[in-house]
Amino acid sequence: MDTLTKQQRSYCMSQIKCKDTTTEQLFRKYLWSKGVCGWRTKSKIAGKPDLYFMQKKLAVFIDGCFWHKCSKCFIKPKSNSAYWTPKIKNNVLRDKKNAEILRKNKIAVIRFWEHEIKNNLRRCYNKFIKIYEKRA
Repeated sequence: MDTLTKQQRSYCMSQIKCKDTTTEQLFRKYLWSKGVCGWRTKSKIAGKPDLYFMQKKLAVFIDGCFWHKCSKCFIKPKSNSAYWTPKIKNNVLRDKKNAEILRKNKIAVIRFWEHEIKNNLRRCYNKFIKIYEKRA
């Protein structure tokens, strides 16, 4: 059971940022420290990736474990499941659809979970740089 009132919970949820999160900033700073630059954080391509390298045709998504249903971290909400279950399900379906659209347009897609960036930033960078360097 939720310990906050409906109004308090609504306020808390409204304060959650969907762009420029701490995790995204951490990854961008790490890329910058390694000399990787040239990304955009605002693009009009499908899915609005967190980082988009236009010249490399490479989209990077950093997905929140709750919002995108991480198989490792996701905990189903105990309250208001009539709202949350379809909301999270639609997020996952939209992610898959957008990834298909990007791939059809020859844009490579890399997805990182929030916990991956927080727990092993170097491993994420290594995964990223292998794909980044292969792109023309």
